[in-house]
Amino acid sequence: MSDLAGFFAMGGYGAFVWLSYGVTLMILVLVWAASVRRLKRNERALAEMEARR
Repeated sequence: MSDLAGFFAMGGYGAFVWLSYGVTLMILVLVWAASVRRLKRNERALAEMEARR
């Protein structure tokens, strides 16, 4: 079990490493969500333009 604790501690830098991973994951999720939202908006706009034509 000490090997696992040592892995997560990462030589005393674990807090910084895991925080960095967490922040990076959060940013990636936000970028993904914004992209999906923009895609849906653009698809609706395209459908409206095609309907007018």
